[in-house]
Amino acid sequence: MSAYIDISLTVRKGMITWPGDEEVCLERIFSLDRGDPYNLSRLRMGLHAGTHVDAPLHFLLGGADAASMPLDAGIGPARVVEIRERRVIGWADLEPFSPREGERLLIKTLNSRRAWWEEPFDPHYAHLDHGAAAYLAERGIKLVGLDYLSVGPFGEEAGEVHGKLLEGGVWILEGLNLTAVEPGYYELVCLPLRVANGDGSPARAILKTLD
Repeated sequence: MSAYIDISLTVRKGMITWPGDEEVCLERIFSLDRGDPYNLSRLRMGLHAGTHVDAPLHFLLGGADAASMPLDAGIGPARVVEIRERRVIGWADLEPFSPREGERLLIKTLNSRRAWWEEPFDPHYAHLDHGAAAYLAERGIKLVGLDYLSVGPFGEEAGEVHGKLLEGGVWILEGLNLTAVEPGYYELVCLPLRVANGDGSPARAILKTLD
């Protein structure tokens, strides 16, 4: 029997964000408790908070925006692979999995040993290096996801990793909660908001187990 696993983070006030990004603010504007006729809230957040998609526009001049993301980039068969002993993931760590053209690949790393989204930002999170990004782009995968706020390292090299993937037509899904997900094959449903001129977009990402 199929089951659904929500791999997206809960959006909440004060949640972890990338250093320098706007903090997430959820504010109640009207409240039944105060005698207003209904509850009405306002959400203020950056496009790269929580679970989100990076659009090519994030790092490529004239790149496609979040609203242009093809539906089949985030919807369809996906494979979860696990690399738990490497903080810096290179092409040699990915090669044994033989990524295939058009594949949606979600990478579970040592980040998933803990509820990282409940902790302060850790600049030493597990990530892909430039060689890994180039390898995945050359293999022609459709989407890559990772269990932290960035697929690339903290610092200037992050742009190189993102750029290599995005130039190769790979959509990027970041901020995943893969702690309860076993390696294997699933059906992925990832729907970002349709943000015009958006360099990214918050997303709800769900895995469906296969019968």
